[in-house]
Amino acid sequence: MSNPKLVPPCSGWREDLPHPEESPVVVPALGSETPNYRDNIFLELSRKSSLIRGLVIWFMPVMVFALAEDLWFLFTIEQSMSIDGWVIFICTSLMVMWAIPICWRFEVSPPRDQPLRFNRARQRLYAYNFNYSWWNPFARWGVEVVAYDWSQVRAERWLKRGATGNGVIIKGGVVLSIVRPGTNEVIDRFPLTTMGADAHAWAYICTYMQQGPDALPPPGPAKDHNDVGMNIALLLAPKVKWPADMDRESRTAP
Repeated sequence: MSNPKLVPPCSGWREDLPHPEESPVVVPALGSETPNYRDNIFLELSRKSSLIRGLVIWFMPVMVFALAEDLWFLFTIEQSMSIDGWVIFICTSLMVMWAIPICWRFEVSPPRDQPLRFNRARQRLYAYNFNYSWWNPFARWGVEVVAYDWSQVRAERWLKRGATGNGVIIKGGVVLSIVRPGTNEVIDRFPLTTMGADAHAWAYICTYMQQGPDALPPPGPAKDHNDVGMNIALLLAPKVKWPADMDRESRTAP
C-alpha cells in the first residue's frame, strides 16, 4: 500500500484517488443515485443519501416519557433510598436529558440535502456543508457554504472497522480534501460519499469536469432536494437555500 500524499491524511485513510486532471481508473458511476442537475455548465450531486434521518424522531416520545417518569420518581421516592440508587437515578436522568436535545437536533437541524456543485465552465467546486458537534446539543450548528478552484480538490478513500457484539461493522466512503495551492497541505475536508458509489463517484465527477456531460451515460430524472416525501424529520428540517450570489455564480459560465 502506498503512503498518503496529503498532510494530514483523512481519518481511516486507505488510498488517494486519481488527481483531478488524471484519467479515472474505474468506471464512472453513481450507483443507484442520479444527479440533482446536469448540463454542460454545472453538475449538482446530492448528499442526502449519506444522512440517516427520520428514525430516531419516533423514539423521542419514549425518551420524553422516560424523563417524566424519572422526575415523578424524584418527587415520590422514599428517603431511605441508598447512595448507589441515587447515583444510578441521577446518571440515568442526565443521560436522558442529554439524549433528548441531541437526538432532536440530529434529526431536524441538518438541511434537507447537502448538495455539491461542480461548475465545469468556471472549474470550481461549491459545497453546501453542515457543521455540527456530535456530542454537544447546545453548540452552534449551521450551514457553511464554500467554494474552491477545481485544481485544489483531491479525493481520498477511507475505511473503518469496528467490533460489536454481533460481529464487525465496516464503514467506508470518499472525502474531498482541499489543498493549499501548490502544496499537499489540507485546508478543508468534507464528505463526497458514505457507503455509496465510492471511487466510481469520483470518476464520474472527474469525467464530467474533464470531458463534459456527453462522456457520461444519460442521467435519470432530475431530483428536487427539497422534495422529501412524508419523512417527518426532513419536513421539519430547513430547505436548501444557497446564498444568492453563490447560487448564481455556481450555475452560470463566466
